[in-house]
Amino acid sequence: MSYGNQPGDTGGYGAQPPGGGYGPPPGDGGYPPPGGGYPPPGGYPPPGGYGGAPTPPNNHLVMAIITTVLCCLPLGVVSIVYATQVNSKWAQGDYQGAMAASESAKKWWLASIITGVVLIVLYIILVVVLGVFSATVSTSSY
Repeated sequence: MSYGNQPGDTGGYGAQPPGGGYGPPPGDGGYPPPGGGYPPPGGYPPPGGYGGAPTPPNNHLVMAIITTVLCCLPLGVVSIVYATQVNSKWAQGDYQGAMAASESAKKWWLASIITGVVLIVLYIILVVVLGVFSATVSTSSY
């Protein structure tokens, strides 16, 4: 009884199939690629650098909350909604979705700050104009 390929062996369990083996060698561009055929939902994660796990993008939650409280409530709430989606999308493997939610959260808290500053400036101008107007009206009536 012999095991494996022996000189003069023409078949058996240890023989390679005729025609050159069991398929293309890994890394030759054959389909499917090594490790699977399709990318995960949301694409492949960005490289983490030196073999480390990739880090999720900034969710901007702190700035979203601050701008909601101090600047402009409606725009800040939209920013909070996007900020809370970042980590959950990242955990689900939707890396592009997490990046897009991060950028949207940043865009909305910036819009909230700008709107808040514009409203404060307009309020100051209104107070000054009303103050000047009331001063001129009160001095001219006497």
